[in-house]
Amino acid sequence: MKKIICNLFGHHYTVSKNVTPHIKEYSCVHCGKQVTTDASGNLSLLTPELREINNTLENIYQRKHRHDQQQVA
Repeated sequence: MKKIICNLFGHHYTVSKNVTPHIKEYSCVHCGKQVTTDASGNLSLLTPELREINNTLENIYQRKHRHDQQQVA
């Protein structure tokens, strides 16, 4: 039933994870389909490879900003 809603009206994506301020992961409220923003800002199917890339980017981003905050304090 949930896939029928997506087929008729399209997916209803909500942010499931903020990787960086510009890269986010989304999941459909109805069917659970997961997508992410790619290098050009378009939504792409979240594959295991893209999930690993997003995790690496998130770690680098958090380390950089943690280091920047320690220098300010």
